Amino acid sequence: MPILYSFRRCPYAIRARYTLALLDCVVSLREVDLKSKPMALTSLGGRATVPQMLDEQGKRYPESLDIMFWALKQTDKKELIESLWPSSSVKQAKVSTWISYNDNRFKHWLDRYKYADRYPDGTEFDYRQRAEVFIKRLNKRLNQRKYLLGDDMSLADIAIFPFIRQFSNVNKDWFENSEYDSLKLWLDCFVSDEFFTEVIMKKLASWQNGQLDILFPFCQEGKFD
Repeated sequence: MPILYSFRRCPYAIRARYTLALLDCVVSLREVDLKSKPMALTSLGGRATVPQMLDEQGKRYPESLDIMFWALKQTDKKELIESLWPSSSVKQAKVSTWISYNDNRFKHWLDRYKYADRYPDGTEFDYRQRAEVFIKRLNKRLNQRKYLLGDDMSLADIAIFPFIRQFSNVNKDWFENSEYDSLKLWLDCFVSDEFFTEVIMKKLASWQNGQLDILFPFCQEGKFD
């Protein structure tokens, strides 16, 4: 059974869990306390970040996108694969471009917006304006379609929405009253769905060495906080 080290609120971990659950890829989920990481994770060497996954052969997948693409190769949901990662190289490039901008540009300003007191060179307002460059692009795109590539969800949507969720939570009143109506509807489709609230974001006790693993997405009763 593949082993997934995860942290419930981490946007990278959220997108990995979302893809795994959507594609019915069962893993042993180990919820990590970031202040007291289990030896089983730290002993792997390298960066003891989450999410990380080990497959049945012990091969390591150290990044969320690695895990998401692994899941695509495991599932037999052929129609869903075509939606998430289209066979068209042009569409694949579009998916990759949206994800790359999110991970390499937007995330930089999102972190400063969230923790403005740690970055005294600017204000929360300054950092939000920088982050809004991407927010405006997303909203404009979603004015014309349900998802970023059209009527069907792609990996770009899954990879990006956890970060927009973080953005929306920094100042909820501001976000709710903002002009980004299409983006808000798109985000709400994810975060208000029971699949997200009851499966992806289900609270689990932190795993420690020697404890039983919990199967995800079929989490066992009695293992939750």
